[in-house]
Amino acid sequence: MSDKFQPTDSYKGVRDFYPEDMAIQRYIFYSWSKTAESFGFERYDASILEPSSLYKAKGAENEEMVNEQTYTFTDRGEREVTLRPEMTPTIARMVAAKKRELAFPLRWYSIPNLFRYERPQRGRLREHWQLNCDIFGSDSISADIEIISLAYQTMIDMGAKTQDFRIRISDRAWLTAELKQYNLDDNQMKLMIQLIDRKDKIENFEEEAESITGKNMDFDSIALPDDSNVAKVLEGLKQLGINNVVFSPTIVRGFNYYTGTVFEIFDTSDENNRALIGGGRYDNLTKMFGGEPVSGVGFGIGDVTMRDFLETHNLLPESIRTTAAHTVVIPTDAEMNLAAQEISQKLRKAGQTVSTDIGTKKVEKKIISADKKGSRFVIIIGEDEVSSGKFTAKNFATGDEKTGSLLELFDFLKA
Repeated sequence: MSDKFQPTDSYKGVRDFYPEDMAIQRYIFYSWSKTAESFGFERYDASILEPSSLYKAKGAENEEMVNEQTYTFTDRGEREVTLRPEMTPTIARMVAAKKRELAFPLRWYSIPNLFRYERPQRGRLREHWQLNCDIFGSDSISADIEIISLAYQTMIDMGAKTQDFRIRISDRAWLTAELKQYNLDDNQMKLMIQLIDRKDKIENFEEEAESITGKNMDFDSIALPDDSNVAKVLEGLKQLGINNVVFSPTIVRGFNYYTGTVFEIFDTSDENNRALIGGGRYDNLTKMFGGEPVSGVGFGIGDVTMRDFLETHNLLPESIRTTAAHTVVIPTDAEMNLAAQEISQKLRKAGQTVSTDIGTKKVEKKIISADKKGSRFVIIIGEDEVSSGKFTAKNFATGDEKTGSLLELFDFLKA
């Protein structure tokens, strides 16, 4: 046996979730689920494993992504398998598999964990969880408006104010039509879309655009027609009272499967000025599985960027940072452990969250520990309490105490 100890660090780019971290994670997931379900979305899920061909199917660019940015391996059956880097191809596969049985339009959401082999940085890790919300089977821009309003409400329900974030909208079909006026070939079109995606991050956009197209492009002068889908989406959101929305032609989204409306939600804080939510319309994705395609529109938001946003704007409630039991029952010595456990069991049946401190520390230290962890009440169990059937509960927050039978203490412990 080797004398060398294993490191305690987690694998690079992933996280360990200690109880306090898990409490925040659960809070985020609960809020996401509550908001999605308030819009009538149903939850689904799938395995983290997919055939690598699912991601390679869209051509050489996707094959490069699979080879360089995913966790891909050959299983024992000689099948090439990938840990899912995104959820949209998976839901498209699921919809295509049962499209004759499903009642469209679908409103589905999931919170999958996703994997990307890339350089870890703020807001981006090698494993994260992501809220995905999608509407399938509706070509109407009403679905685009609905999905963006859900993304907006997801932020509001996490405590954000409208001035804390901004929604930027564009349209891939509109942009493609504009670029076609310059008679670009397919490769030029692809390179230009990639360049436009980086426009706000580079200083020599015009020079790079001219090197790709051979033409002088005045991209900033492109106007948005009043009858365009983007204009209609903007007007629809305005009617719903969503006003922190702007047209932004540089929003193109990275994936080639987007065919229409695309949008991103940005944090307006200088401390965290980055994209939080991204999504759009993809009307041809299910076509790779054969048959008539089913239109879709959706978005995703990662738990890493969500937590960064909440911490930047001080929106995490202090109450969620503790995972302590509401009430701690403390036996005076080891011989009273079972009696204390019986009391705890009765309190749980009455709806309390209760822990029994069966450790070996002195009672005084156990009381201090329960208070520091954030428990609300403490009850000491000794021979006198057991024989008399009378117990004293103390409220840490107020210092109030009440003595009586368990039945008499129930109302006091509900505080």
